[in-house]
Amino acid sequence: MKINKKLLSAVLCSVSVLSLTACGSKSYADGTYTAQSENYVNDEDDSTAGNGYGVVELTISGGAVTACEFKTYELDGSLKDSEYGKENGEIANKDFYNKAQKALAACDKYAAQLVEKGSLKEVDAISGATVNYNEFKEAVSKALKQAEQ
Repeated sequence: MKINKKLLSAVLCSVSVLSLTACGSKSYADGTYTAQSENYVNDEDDSTAGNGYGVVELTISGGAVTACEFKTYELDGSLKDSEYGKENGEIANKDFYNKAQKALAACDKYAAQLVEKGSLKEVDAISGATVNYNEFKEAVSKALKQAEQ
């Protein structure tokens, strides 16, 4: 099999350029960066549902995001986990609990989309998890700002 060296060189050059611009037109330094969104406080008087903030940890290698972890926290700093949406350890409202858990599951999906698609602009919002989406975008933007060269 004969390999066209000029074509191979052009392809490799293109791949390098794409990896450096995967998160936009800026250049990013390799490393791990952590950032937090601002606090979100629900406007509803009778509910604390959704209150909290998001924290993202990005790993950049070769100028591209190669790993991302996104977690959300209550305003008191406790991690939103499998208990999120329960009242006093019990599922008082099944619909509310299911919505809370769906929003929580979206955190991993947002992180995976960023790594897969390579651009924050291409991460799609998930219905029922818009607060997390906004927190994710804000935290990622802050982390990428730290990584700018």
